[in-house]
Amino acid sequence: MNKKVWPLLVILLFGAIFWAFTGTGGSGGTGAKVEDQYAKQQKLLSAIGSILEQKHFSPKAIDDVFSKEVYKKYLTNLDPDKNLFLQSDIEALNKYATAIDDEIMGKTPIQFYPAAGAVYTKRLEEAIAIYKELLTKPFDFTINETAQLDGDKLDYPADEAARKEVWRKRVKFLTLERFTDLQQQRDKSAGKDTAVNKTDAQLEQEARTKLGAALDRNYNRLKLLFTPAEQFNSFVNTITDLMDPHTQYFAPVEKRGFSEEMSGRFYGIGAQLTQGDDGAIKIASLITGSPAWKSKQIQVNDEIVKVAQGSETPVDVAGYAVTDAVKLIRGAKGTEVRITFKKADGTIQIVSMIRDEIVQDETFARSSIIKSGDKKIGYIFLPEFYADFDRADGNRCSADVAKELEKLKKENIDGVILDLRNNGGGSLYEVVQMVGLFIKDGPVVQVKDRGGNPNTLSDTDPSVLYDGPLTVMVNELSASASEIFAAAIQDYKRGIIVGSTSTYGKGTVQKQLPLGKPLDVFSGETEYGALKLTFEKFYRINGGSTQLKGVTPDIIIPDTYEYLKFREKDNTSALSWDQIPEANYNSEKAGANFPEIEKKATERIKNNQAFSIIKNNTDWLSKNIDRDYYLNIDAYKKEQSLIKGTVKQNDAVSKLTKPSDMQPPSVDKNKFFNNPDKAKGDRYQQWLKSAQSDIYINETVNIMNDLMTAENVNTVKQ
Repeated sequence: MNKKVWPLLVILLFGAIFWAFTGTGGSGGTGAKVEDQYAKQQKLLSAIGSILEQKHFSPKAIDDVFSKEVYKKYLTNLDPDKNLFLQSDIEALNKYATAIDDEIMGKTPIQFYPAAGAVYTKRLEEAIAIYKELLTKPFDFTINETAQLDGDKLDYPADEAARKEVWRKRVKFLTLERFTDLQQQRDKSAGKDTAVNKTDAQLEQEARTKLGAALDRNYNRLKLLFTPAEQFNSFVNTITDLMDPHTQYFAPVEKRGFSEEMSGRFYGIGAQLTQGDDGAIKIASLITGSPAWKSKQIQVNDEIVKVAQGSETPVDVAGYAVTDAVKLIRGAKGTEVRITFKKADGTIQIVSMIRDEIVQDETFARSSIIKSGDKKIGYIFLPEFYADFDRADGNRCSADVAKELEKLKKENIDGVILDLRNNGGGSLYEVVQMVGLFIKDGPVVQVKDRGGNPNTLSDTDPSVLYDGPLTVMVNELSASASEIFAAAIQDYKRGIIVGSTSTYGKGTVQKQLPLGKPLDVFSGETEYGALKLTFEKFYRINGGSTQLKGVTPDIIIPDTYEYLKFREKDNTSALSWDQIPEANYNSEKAGANFPEIEKKATERIKNNQAFSIIKNNTDWLSKNIDRDYYLNIDAYKKEQSLIKGTVKQNDAVSKLTKPSDMQPPSVDKNKFFNNPDKAKGDRYQQWLKSAQSDIYINETVNIMNDLMTAENVNTVKQ
């Protein structure tokens, strides 16, 4: 079977699963029975439960034990800070703790999430009243007290008085944050502007006002979005997340968003949005040639007030986050969206636009050339392993990286750096093709299904696009396909891996299972969304899984995010690590002495003052991340001075004092420096400026110089 079509075939083959369970695949004529919301949700939930049991790689038994886990996690998701529910609420809802498995399997009607939602709605209104009352009076920041703000370390309040005390400390701390910020602003402007020389009492009141506005925006948004449909989606995702962190239910609009992310394309108006401090959603930039740009009626800083689908009633987006507004603005190609704008002069204008295809080329591969002495090093940045399988001419990362390599080879580069930092993965097919650009042929990754049946995905093309010196940059956010690529390059000894102590550790494979009838051929939306299901695990060609452990780089560089616990191994529902027999492969005969280069780099990094500071600061931050928060202003300022000073120092030493000599390939200079789409050109130049001052890229250049020198020496010796 042609590998290029198997992802689509899998979707097509599994597309009928939900129809089989629900019986919704009929003609749907006027005589079709209209089911109420809960009945539809019940069928969808039961279908998903059956799919999880029958298709998930390693499903947990859907029983009373699992039910209790869902019960606990869903309540935690609703109230992560434990400042809404009372202990009495939890006790009242406890009758559902062992009944959720019966709801999932359709043995009893759905009752838990509506019951929990009713309590949540009531407590939310009470919480709003509590913080509003607390913010009417000044806080005394001279009292010596602390607050624990981590919900995982708190119990649900025993009564209303205890809940109010939790809120008092939280609101006091949040006010203290803003108060000290305002003090700093005043002190910086002292003597320059008499209008800002306010007293501490005035600043404290201003801090409470600002906090009240921020809390209002947040909680009004929660009320606005807490619809039965959103509650159900959250409930289902609590269930799927407990199977493993990467099995996920997408409601129709969410499914569309996932597909857009994978393809790098969407249908919308071509405007980048931003959210101001006042909560207003505004136009940040326009894409040249897009519907918004063509309208000639939309300018940067215009505020979006309402969004309507064609002739339908407009939706007021007050209280919406940018992501919420985006969901309303995007839609099927060729459909109308009417947006009500508030202009800078206060006038209101309604602009009608027809959605069109927008290409997010900032998510695609980019390259530049770094000059280091007499050497020229090609640098390729790949933000994700994207693939647009719906279009014959759709962007695919392996093809795009190949194009960048061709550009660099024409520039006579001496080596290549491939940057996969923060690359969360993507298409399994694409990573196999991309490894093939650097090796002759052979296995790239092994996969195993729930039955234990192994399968090897290989590069079968003996041609090699680039066979020169190679380093691959990774960090703790390099996941999935990034880990497959790094592991293959490492196992073949094709190049050197550089980065943090390990990559993310996601060694599982997911595929989308559409649920229900297709709604739109362009957006890929289906009647009930889709289920992203973990159905396989992948393994290195040496037999070890990247699950939990990730990939350990050959050369480790201290990382500013090392102390944060967000890797796969930090998630309690993550699948376990294991291994299978290694595949039949032959390592490259490296032209350079990798161990010697790694030893030299490790010594250089150890003696690098910037990396030593980052290492020491990261160790200190890791010890202080779990703490109570000071509510006394002097103690707070002292602690914040240490924390901010540490973070500021990390930021400062993470940038080169003298930017590196990095420029786009010759064929791209006009594209990025003389582009009529000024916003696009500005974004590229901002990216280039950031890369030029990156000390991690700089150290990788040092490693490349060692590698290129060693390979040249070995070539001469031969």
